[in-house]
Amino acid sequence: MTAPGPEAAAEPMSDKRYRRALRPLHAELVTLQEWVKFSGARICIVFEGRDTAGKGGVIKAITARVSPRVFRVVALPAPTEREKSQMYVQRYLPHLPAAGEVVIFDRSWYNRAGVERVMGFCTDEQARHFLELIPTVEREIVDSGVIMLEYWLEVSQQQQTLRLQSRIDDPRKIWKLSDLDLRSYRHWYDYSRARDEMFHFTDTGWAPWYVAITDDKKRGRLNVISHLLSRIPYEPLDRPEVTLPDRQSPHGYHAPRQPLHWIPTPY
Repeated sequence: MTAPGPEAAAEPMSDKRYRRALRPLHAELVTLQEWVKFSGARICIVFEGRDTAGKGGVIKAITARVSPRVFRVVALPAPTEREKSQMYVQRYLPHLPAAGEVVIFDRSWYNRAGVERVMGFCTDEQARHFLELIPTVEREIVDSGVIMLEYWLEVSQQQQTLRLQSRIDDPRKIWKLSDLDLRSYRHWYDYSRARDEMFHFTDTGWAPWYVAITDDKKRGRLNVISHLLSRIPYEPLDRPEVTLPDRQSPHGYHAPRQPLHWIPTPY
């Protein structure tokens, strides 16, 4: 895999600078949202990467100021016994976007090329069959009119160690730590080989992989949002001027005397 550019070694971005840079990107995401609703566009965004690469943080940054009715996040649990008997990609297909929707996959059908393969949840033959098949499936999705963007978030060994240790030490993050995370930690190079083969088979002209460095989470989020906005041909819609109307007069309304259960105000 090509080494990251010199920007990966930049000083961590401050919170103040990050918030200042994120604000106009959020405004653009709202503009995109309104265009998606108006045009009936269908957008599918896939996020993959190693444990702790920052997929959840990027997705939260994208969806913080937009409507969950337009931007839907899909994070499927482990397959049921019935789903295990189906064609592998089948359980993901119902979640693809309809008109006027942006669907974001927090991990996707590429589980088969990564964690399932490395951790022995599927055979090498099943993984290879998937890698050979999925470009054709994605071609059909794109040919149907869906705009598809696939992002791989790349994190260094050092940062992964720091972030996993933080999950162990910080009671606010312990829920993020699973037994599978700890088992996967030992398999850095197995995951590297699986990632490289995934790119080899599935980095296509109709659904290319875009790689983002996320050692600095803030820079990574900004870079991903900026890039995805550049890849979608949206246009701002004309907005009518809006003024607040006058409120009605009370017409004899009086607040009731019924005592209410006000919450304490320690802050």
